[in-house]
Amino acid sequence: MKILSQNTAFGGMQGVFAHDSDACKCEMTFAVFVPPQAVLERRPVLWYLSGLTCTHQNVMEKGEYRRMAAELGLIIVCPDTSPRGNDVPDELTNWKMGKGAGMYLDATEAPWAENYRMYTYITEELPALVAEHFRVDMDRQGIFGHSMGGHGAMTIALKNPERFRSCSAFAPIVEPSTADWTVDAFEKYLGPDKAKWREYDACALVADGARFPEFLIDQGSADSFLENGLRPWLFEDAIKDTEIGLRLRMHERYDHSYYFISTFMDDHLRWHAERLG
Repeated sequence: MKILSQNTAFGGMQGVFAHDSDACKCEMTFAVFVPPQAVLERRPVLWYLSGLTCTHQNVMEKGEYRRMAAELGLIIVCPDTSPRGNDVPDELTNWKMGKGAGMYLDATEAPWAENYRMYTYITEELPALVAEHFRVDMDRQGIFGHSMGGHGAMTIALKNPERFRSCSAFAPIVEPSTADWTVDAFEKYLGPDKAKWREYDACALVADGARFPEFLIDQGSADSFLENGLRPWLFEDAIKDTEIGLRLRMHERYDHSYYFISTFMDDHLRWHAERLG
């Protein structure tokens, strides 16, 4: 693991690191904020998954999470959104596909299957690396994210309820198998058989029996992607006859940006801290 940068913030350390990934067959970069409490004891870890076109930097620079994370004693890990490098397949004119658009799934179709294994990277490889190098309590893990990352957080939580104690999302894509801006990527990554898509779709996972105790979702009503891409009401409908809890908060005048995310970041960190202990 290479140290790219380390900076002191709110008594803790904000670092950026890189390593050679077996899952993605390239060098991957990720950010970690370590609160001051981690000097003395293992602390809960919270995974933040970013959205389309983003890297680890967007939330690190605009998310405004460090002050509250330091107060609550949370370690925050911010992975990249896809594999990177000159040899990694991409669609240069399509921001919804390729680099920056890994969708947090394991691709099965050529040429994507070799590198685009973000589900394995997020759930297996990166946690093992973080556990080795940082003072984390891996028995207290939460996950959250924005947009594509909200989709990733929710599907990963639903598929791994024994690992994660908490999950929340900002403006998540709750049914990517039918959303205008994700259908194309799903077909290219996973092939034409839509039955395979269900494994990475929060609404479909619930319909197929996956369960998680509760979710917090914040959504801006002025979000330009709300009607065709995000549609949180579909997840509200999906869980109606289940024991899954949902706190869905709609916010007037808020859009899809980090101005929205940073406004409600403290609420999400407190939500996770209450459940992580």
